[in-house]
Amino acid sequence: MLNIVIFGPPGSGKGTQSKKIADEYQLMHLSTGDLLREEIKKNTSVGKQVKKYIDKGELVPDAIIIKELYKQASDHVDSPGFIFDGFPRTIVQAEMLDKMLGKHNIPINIVLNIEVEEEELFKRMMGRAEDSNRSDDKEEIIHKRIDIYKDQTYPLINYYKKQDKLVNINGMAPVEKVFEKICHAVDTYKSCKKIVHSV
Repeated sequence: MLNIVIFGPPGSGKGTQSKKIADEYQLMHLSTGDLLREEIKKNTSVGKQVKKYIDKGELVPDAIIIKELYKQASDHVDSPGFIFDGFPRTIVQAEMLDKMLGKHNIPINIVLNIEVEEEELFKRMMGRAEDSNRSDDKEEIIHKRIDIYKDQTYPLINYYKKQDKLVNINGMAPVEKVFEKICHAVDTYKSCKKIVHSV
């Protein structure tokens, strides 16, 4: 079983890369963003709660996230593996994920950290705002989301580095080039259980 975590700042392209990784390696794509947006779309009680946080650019509370994720993961424990996209976003969530997977003896194997310069992130998200009209892609909210990432998610780098699972991916290149780097890291791990720390 192959279990991958992918994270990076807002606008780093992790959602796009996650789908490509899931297709390439036949993994179950678990995107907390997609799960929560679906709840919002259905106007469920969870969706209404979540929308209040997302519209402000704030992180959704851990209890809500882990409950939704656990439901999805439990339905697909027989899959070839998972790619966790947008989760964990905090150290607490990372510890919760390790415990959740530990119960099924299916640990995280490799963690992909997509690195993109802040100026490029802002440019990408402002372009996305024009195209998709997402409520969390407004200038003020974008700055807030990047600040929250630096404060709450960036510490995950050291968390996974200590576990010797972290791969830093240069996300400044075109999508296909970034995907090639990711595949190199994943294939290297699959063939010899070796982590390529930077590509």
